Amino acid sequence: MGNTDQQVISAIENSSSIREASKVLGVSESGLNRRRRKIEQKLKIAIKAPQDKEQYKHLQIAHVHPQQKNLGILNGTVIVFSDAHFWPGIYSTAFKGLLWAIKELKPNAVIANGDIFDGSAISRHPRIGWAKSPSVMEELKACTICMGEIEETAKKARHNVKLMWPLGNHDARFETFLAANAPQYEHVKGFTLKDHFPDWEPCWSVWINEGTIVKHRFKGGIHATHNNAIWSGKNIITGHLHSLKVTPFSDYNGVRYGIDTGTLAEPYGPQFEDYTEQGPLNWRSGFAVLTFVNGKLLLPELVTTHSPDSIEFRGRVIKVVD
Repeated sequence: MGNTDQQVISAIENSSSIREASKVLGVSESGLNRRRRKIEQKLKIAIKAPQDKEQYKHLQIAHVHPQQKNLGILNGTVIVFSDAHFWPGIYSTAFKGLLWAIKELKPNAVIANGDIFDGSAISRHPRIGWAKSPSVMEELKACTICMGEIEETAKKARHNVKLMWPLGNHDARFETFLAANAPQYEHVKGFTLKDHFPDWEPCWSVWINEGTIVKHRFKGGIHATHNNAIWSGKNIITGHLHSLKVTPFSDYNGVRYGIDTGTLAEPYGPQFEDYTEQGPLNWRSGFAVLTFVNGKLLLPELVTTHSPDSIEFRGRVIKVVD
């Protein structure tokens, strides 16, 4: 089809039906519907013709993952974890430490910064040998149990706590697979990952305040945190690389931080065993604690696994239990 994405969007939105839009563009209805779905997936939007707006006005079909959430936190504490890759039957030390930290610190917000779901069974990567992966249902159950426990702990610690969830690339596997293989089920409850975690607000990024952004990933490589701080011009908290570190960057504007929140999973856990081939990993298990005073981020703190039953935080070794 020679039409641009914008031409397709304009034709659909300004026509009375898909049939009329297909005539304007000179394509078949089925071909236009396929192109429409591809554009919606690529741009994370819903393209609605006038009759769609009337027919589906009772459905929330625009932006399954709204682009940005703004918290406006000037004073308080925010805990950010990422890359949990929750797996059936496994409760990592960092996960137990997260529950401890939430109870202890009573944060204003808890941010699950992507990849709570692994999606091993629906990965685009081929199966390695006869490796056995959990089913989607088994993974969903593990995610529901762990996210539910985090949610319950956070709400007990602070009644108005914000629960935020920037989408990760592994999280996206859930809907990407369905969109490619069962597009007819679009808008059916349960066919987006968000449906299974209704109390967590999905997005691409969380702006804690004007100076600090949380999103799953930005730059890549071993210098990602350094480059993130330079290119964003903000304090920026990312996951994805599992490295758990803080990199300060200073210029005439002052100090800002690039932060990687590591992985809530065990680096040598079964989620990663086959594709890493049990090689040495520059990964660390833990999460980040952010403290703000008058909108300024204080030196970020990391919580890391010390042993199978303890974490390190603020110069202490703290035992965590089930």
